[in-house]
Amino acid sequence: MNTLQVELGTRSYPIYIGQNLLRQPDLITSHIHGKQVLIVSNETIAPLYLNKVLTSLENFETKSVILPDGEQYKNLIVLNQIFDTLLRQHFNRQTTLIALGGGVVGDMTGFAAACYQRGVNFIQIPTTLLAQVDSSVGGKTGVNHSLGKNMIGAFYQPQSVLIDTETLKTLDNRQLSAGLAEVIKYGLINDKEFFEWLEANITALLKQDSQALSFAIARSCQNKADIVAEDEKESGKRALLNLGHTFGHAIETGAGYGEYLHGEAVAIGMRLAAEFSAQLGWLDATSVSRILNLLEKAALPTEIPKELTSSQMLDLMQVDKKVIDGKIRLVLMESLGKSVVTDQFNLRDLEDFLKVSFLE
Repeated sequence: MNTLQVELGTRSYPIYIGQNLLRQPDLITSHIHGKQVLIVSNETIAPLYLNKVLTSLENFETKSVILPDGEQYKNLIVLNQIFDTLLRQHFNRQTTLIALGGGVVGDMTGFAAACYQRGVNFIQIPTTLLAQVDSSVGGKTGVNHSLGKNMIGAFYQPQSVLIDTETLKTLDNRQLSAGLAEVIKYGLINDKEFFEWLEANITALLKQDSQALSFAIARSCQNKADIVAEDEKESGKRALLNLGHTFGHAIETGAGYGEYLHGEAVAIGMRLAAEFSAQLGWLDATSVSRILNLLEKAALPTEIPKELTSSQMLDLMQVDKKVIDGKIRLVLMESLGKSVVTDQFNLRDLEDFLKVSFLE
């Protein structure tokens, strides 16, 4: 087992990474402070892993709530299912919520924990690669709105993150590739050595080589933990973690939640970020080709969605958490492994770039 630490003073917490960790009850129970536990999962994951977690919690008062599976259900209406269960079962302020599932389950459970009785503890047990390397770490929680993704939420840190790599064996190929998009992101924002490692090992990752996966998960989590420790609430450097996300979130919202997996939309977003960086003269053509080649080798989509127009994209990009005083800020690349958050571009240049990208 590999244990990393997210350093946030009194709110620091461990990330456990390894095989068969769900069979080690102490990794869960040592982070539960009361007697009441609510496990939040979904219709896909609960039949696979809920009983394993329940077995670890025999000495606790445990209930569960099973949500529908899919990004289209990450909203305030479905979130109320968690609050309904907490209230009907008389859960108190010593309650611990456990998120058992992918990024949607983790984000919604964390947001419910942040809100219920003004804050109760929660634990992340991510079961998808994307959740393991990204959404479970760092304390971003929330839900989507029809007008914008993740626009309603809170920064709220878990007590721990338990990453059992065995859960990836039940992940389909599409979900695995979606997770690899976030892994590739870390190489692009500030870890060129990791990007080069990914170029050499992407086939092993797609084949779920256990050693390669463990390394990629740990390296990704360490990259994110370091950035979160420096900038917990995204007032500066943490915004780098949104490489490809301003474009990607617009694609997810515009195409309809669930049409693209989050990682798929981010992959297209990273293509757009790379090409716009090149148009501005910041990134060389060889680097753009290497980025596109790696995304394609990871079985990720890079084609521009036909469902959207450039004007729709621009409108949706203006509903983004990085927009300040009406000015769009993007994460763009100066070189492989070096990205910046910037508004130093002409809006007209972005408009023209989107028109060309969307073949208008």
